[in-house]
Amino acid sequence: MIPTIAEAARLIAARKLSPVELATDRLARAEALNGTLHAFIRFTPEIALEQARAAEARQMAGTLKGPLDGIPIAHKDIYETAGVPTTGHSRVLMEHVPGADAAAVRAWAEAGAVMLGKLATHEFAWGGPSFDLPWPPARNPWNTEHFTGGSSSGTGAAVAAGLILGGTGSDTAGSIRMPASLCGTAGMKPTYGLCSRIGVLPLAHSLDTVGPLAWTVEDCALLLDALTGHDPADPSSAGVARPDLLSGLDGGVRGLRVGVIRHFHEADNPVTPGMAAGVAHVERTLHDLGAEIREVTLPSLGAFNAAGWLILAAEAFAVHEPWLRTRFRDYGEILRERLALAAVVSAADYLQAQRRRRELCEAVARAMRDCDLLLTAAFRSEAPRIDRMGKWASFEAPNFTMPFNLTGQPALTVCAGFGEGGLPVGAQIVGRPFEDATVLRAGHAYEKAAGWRARRPALAG
Repeated sequence: MIPTIAEAARLIAARKLSPVELATDRLARAEALNGTLHAFIRFTPEIALEQARAAEARQMAGTLKGPLDGIPIAHKDIYETAGVPTTGHSRVLMEHVPGADAAAVRAWAEAGAVMLGKLATHEFAWGGPSFDLPWPPARNPWNTEHFTGGSSSGTGAAVAAGLILGGTGSDTAGSIRMPASLCGTAGMKPTYGLCSRIGVLPLAHSLDTVGPLAWTVEDCALLLDALTGHDPADPSSAGVARPDLLSGLDGGVRGLRVGVIRHFHEADNPVTPGMAAGVAHVERTLHDLGAEIREVTLPSLGAFNAAGWLILAAEAFAVHEPWLRTRFRDYGEILRERLALAAVVSAADYLQAQRRRRELCEAVARAMRDCDLLLTAAFRSEAPRIDRMGKWASFEAPNFTMPFNLTGQPALTVCAGFGEGGLPVGAQIVGRPFEDATVLRAGHAYEKAAGWRARRPALAG
């Protein structure tokens, strides 16, 4: 049996589960399955066992730090780890060994989490799935011929297969929420600025967000709770009080007003029947639990994506321009060509996109005056075959996640059932800025009522 973080934390606190045994068991499983899944690009067993022994000593002394103490996790390989290579899944940084941990890595370590290693990503969180990099792309544990979705690919695969109990992701255009949808996990993009990005390799500064993936919404709340707080070293960090994400988690949804953005997934980018059924199931379940359901109309999905992708491309080129001038051929083909295209974006284009962004943010804010939450799909379909993901796949149709990177709102993917081929489908629950606790509360209520968490990929045993 693979425990959730909440279950493992209770067992550790009751001295019924050894952190050392838990870490050793997950490491053995990860090493056994990684040749199939390619979720990890590097294991750190010495660090893991040292941290697990320290957690077990606290367990025996009755001085556990909290619910993450002794919990096996891993980090997407754009999170810098002191003394451990952080490559961005790229030849460009193969020799990069940071001298300090990213703020998020440090926060989980201080909470007692046990780091098993570094996880696969798309090259610098944008170029993938690529087959010409030093490490292969991660595979979906529900069917290894299929895509994991988005750049937090290793995290989604590792969580779904039970190699780790939780892990870090990053979300610039949906790269937490899309892997969560395709791999059948929970994944939370918090409000922009709620969590420090110090020590995380950037992609697009005005869109990048860090956050967790885990098997349940409750586990995401536990992980996110340790990441929040103002960081004066991060210019994007919001100067707000740390939110209380945990005390109201079981508060239910009665009385909450949920606006369904039906035109996103029915007209702007029509989803598959399985995905449509999943979103409808979330809508119906929230209604049955006492939420008030209404329909909301926003600007088109295409309008959000046009502004968002132009901003992302321009900012990504600004990050990579120095290396592109000297290391162009060291990039994989997909990222190399995307960045080359980004080079033609003009300052006028970028400024117009940012102007349009403000208008879109205002439109969403107006729509949410009468809504506490929004609901739509997290992805267009069940996981596609990985060999059908072309280099321009991200641009072929507008995605459902980019709107909330533009607005900076908190957004959560929950597993909403299973579609064609038994592959998972995911729905997206969105809240007002800094109302992350409400988003998690609604997701948790749905998840408990739906019962999907009892079903794991066959590979997970």
